[in-house]
Formats: sequence, structure tokens, C-alpha cells
Amino acid sequence: MTKKTNILAIDQGTTSTRAIVFDRKAKTLSLARREFPQHYPAPGWVEHDVEDIWRDALTTAREAIAEAGGVETIAGLGITSQRETVVLWERETGKPVHRAIVWQDRRTAQFCADLRRDGAESLVRERTGLLLDPYFSASKVAWLLDTVPGLRARAEAGEIAMGTIDCFLLWRLTGGEVHATDITNASRTCLFNIHTQTWDPELLALFGVPDAILPSICDNSGALGMTAAEHFGVALPIGGMAGDQHAALVGQACFRPGMAKATYGTGCFMLLNTGEKPVESHHRLLTTIGYRIGGKTTYALEGSIFVAGAAIKWLRDGLHLITHASQTDDMATRVEDSHGVYMVPGFVGLGAPHWDPDARGLICGLTLGSTQAHIARAALESVAYQTFDLAHAMREDGAMQARTLRIDGGMSANDWFSQFLANILDTDVQRPADLETTALGAAFLAGLATGVWSSLEEIATIWQQERVFRPAIDSALRAELLEGWNDAVRRTLTPGTTRHASRQSQAA
Repeated sequence: MTKKTNILAIDQGTTSTRAIVFDRKAKTLSLARREFPQHYPAPGWVEHDVEDIWRDALTTAREAIAEAGGVETIAGLGITSQRETVVLWERETGKPVHRAIVWQDRRTAQFCADLRRDGAESLVRERTGLLLDPYFSASKVAWLLDTVPGLRARAEAGEIAMGTIDCFLLWRLTGGEVHATDITNASRTCLFNIHTQTWDPELLALFGVPDAILPSICDNSGALGMTAAEHFGVALPIGGMAGDQHAALVGQACFRPGMAKATYGTGCFMLLNTGEKPVESHHRLLTTIGYRIGGKTTYALEGSIFVAGAAIKWLRDGLHLITHASQTDDMATRVEDSHGVYMVPGFVGLGAPHWDPDARGLICGLTLGSTQAHIARAALESVAYQTFDLAHAMREDGAMQARTLRIDGGMSANDWFSQFLANILDTDVQRPADLETTALGAAFLAGLATGVWSSLEEIATIWQQERVFRPAIDSALRAELLEGWNDAVRRTLTPGTTRHASRQSQAA
């Protein structure tokens, strides 16, 4: 009989769903991927059909299992997913009552602004470590309850279930037996108290969310449920679940305070491990749960960039400057510098440390000498500059400075970008041997629960570096580049938005 030492990870992202099977050495044995449609019913609105997500999760999982040698080799599975995206469904039928509202969606900007005006942000900040922003799940849930006819009454009667995508997939995988979310996804809703680690009654009242719709909360690693046998032929244990950025923190083996990772996907999310105590941010970063294993919580400080890889996608699909993302590496090296061109990719507002939902994208510094290559380079540079803003804000908040930054996600495969990132951060940038660290983190969490790996210490020995990028520009040039970036950001922010002032002195 084949020993079960492989782990299946379902990685459900903003634009695609992956399923990957890893062996005990964290080597990828198989990968299946499906892109799914995005829905934009109004300007600033973004929705997903969760039936598309469920179909692709099941299909890719079956394909990956078959390619890796069959279900008899699978010890268990882990789930990682896009965060903040939320869906409500009928408990009796499992049918969604509306499309999922995606983390990028800005329809509740005014609702959040009204709550801020009424002085509610201090409560939200104190309890959740988050901000009052449309990015998070709570205002989206409130919108659904108040917009879908009859939904609030049904929710209060206990007929409706709420969940982020991890929760919905767990429900479907277990045939409706388990309605639970992991602590990291719960911590991104604006309804969860990160200190008591429970749903917060005052926050539920603030957003008008009835507790009857809430899932239970579980650790990131443990016995979360069993898949219905009909899905894979046998019942598989579900042993790990985490939001995508928290899974990447685990996948990058950032287990010690001061270790940091940045994941460059649709957006960019930088997490710094701060240990057993939360670090309060004074620069509009997020204090969040890093992970909880065996009841022990590790906190993190997070900076969120809304547009990273999405800017490259816009060059391809919007401007038609490229036909493939990999072309940006060649275009960036084709020119000596950016020619004074800066892009601020505020297509859906700006995240940390500005949190300006009304900001919009900007390209400035154009002259008759500007070319497609300069614009492509400016897009890559903008992601590095935004990462610098996050790293500098973390230092200003008193968090331990990361000696190195571990990177992953699609953009990290770009050598030019990775080197420019090291130059701007003035920090070594480590790229792992396997860039699928989000899925690997989910696999590690599931493998801990099913005995494939014994401890976080063992996992840390498995992590491997493919390449390190070291700073290679002088401080004067770095300051000049950052000052140009600061000027571009000033032009982008909407009137009245508070800039992250400490960044100005850093670049001066």
C-alpha cells in the first residue's frame, strides 16, 4: 500500500484557482490552474460568481491528484484563499444569494466614510487592528443584508450563512457539514476582536451583522473536517486553512519575529512577523493575526498594496503595450532609467499607508522622449516604491527591522524587478526555490495536522533560497528616485488625504 505523504493545496486567488500537490520535501508534484471571470457591474464594483470558484476548485483538485499519482497518496489537504471577499448563502440549499463581493470592491466607500465621520474608526482600530475601509468584509456584508430583498430577515432567522472564500470552500468540500473560518480570515472582516480572538458584539452591532450568520473560528492547522467522499472518491482530512498572505508567511518559513515576506500577485501584501504580541501601527498599517497553531497566536504587521501585478496586466490588456508579463523585464533593461516617468497605480484607490479609496491612477513626467519601455519600467518601479513605503512605515511603528525580505508571487520571477526592489529597500531580497509559497503554506499547515511534518522547525529546514538580490545603488540616487515618487503620490491623492509624512524626510 502506498504511504500517504503527499499534501494537496487548493489556492483560490482573485483571478484564478490553483491546486498543487506537494511531497514531503515540499517539491511540487503536480499543478492545475483555471482562470475565472471577473464581474464589474458598476464603476468601482468587483464581483465573483462563487459557483465558478467552486467548479474550478473541484476540477483543479481532481486534476492535480490524478497527475500526482492518485488519491491514495494524499495524506490531507489545505485551503488558502483570497481574503476579505465575502459571500452569503442559504444554509438549506447551499445556494449563494448574490455574487461574492471582492476585496477590491469600493461600493461601500461612503458607508465607511459615514462611520468614520461618526467617530467609529477608533473602535474598529482598537478591536480589529484594521481600518474603516471598503476593503474589509463587514461593510460588504452590511450592503448585502440591506440590498438583497428580504435577506436581513432571513439572516436574523438563521437561514443564511456568511463566509469568506475559505469558509465557503470548506462548507462545500464537507458537503455542508462544517461552517467555519480560520482565524486569519476572520481577522480580516472588521468583525473579529484580535485580542479576545472572538467575534465582537459591538462591531456586529456597528455594522448591523446578526451573529446567526457567523461561522465558528478554528486554528490554521488541525482537524477542520473531512471532504465528502463523492468529491475525490474517498474522504480526505482537511488539515490547514489560511488567508493567502498568512499562508505565504508560513510558506516562506517566516517563523521568527522580524522575518518578513512580500507576495506580488494582483496586489502586494507585506507581512512582518511581530511575535506573540500585536504591534500597534501609527502609520495606518494593519495589525493582524499571522497564524495560530495549537492555540498559540503569532501576530503580524501588514501593509497592503492594492495594485501590483494588476498594473502589468493593465499594460497588457488595457494599453496593449505587451502581450505577456515577462516582456516587462526586457523592456525595463532596454532603457537606462525611467526618463523621469512615474506611475502611481491607484486604479482602485491607494492602500497603506495612505488608505485613499478615491485616489486614481496617474502617469506623470512624460515627454516626447518617453517610450513604451519607460512606461513599462515605471509600472515595475511603482511596486518597489510602494513596498518601500510599507517597510519604512513598519520601522516608524517600532517593529523590528527585517534584515532581508523574502518575496514570492508572479512578479518576483522578474529579475530586473527583484534587483530594483533590493536597490530601493536597501535590503537583501531573497527569492525562494519555489514561488508557489501561498499554496505551500497551506500544504505545510495541513501537513502539520496530518503528521507529514512534525514542527515549524522542521518546515524551516525545508525552505530553500533560489537567489538573493543585494542593493547595488548609492544613497544619493536612491533618495532622488524616492523624491520623484513622493511628488507623484502627492499629485495622486485626493484633497484632504493625509500623506505618510515620514516618507518625505527619508527621501530628502
